[in-house]
Amino acid sequence: MLVKIETYFDGESWCARGIGQDIFTDGDTLDELYANIKEAVALHFEELHEPITILTISEMKLNDAEITADK
Repeated sequence: MLVKIETYFDGESWCARGIGQDIFTDGDTLDELYANIKEAVALHFEELHEPITILTISEMKLNDAEITADK
């Protein structure tokens, strides 16, 4: 089973929410967030007896990225 999780920084902590699943967790650091994601997914699917793959989709801000439009 593939579980997709969106991760983002809300200004105070790192957050993760399931895409198509009722899963939400957060953490003060990315390491803490990833540990919490694994725990939340395991608890959400504790009755499931098949391997679970977790795919995280991250929101990233590109600092100092210059964009030019050629005309």
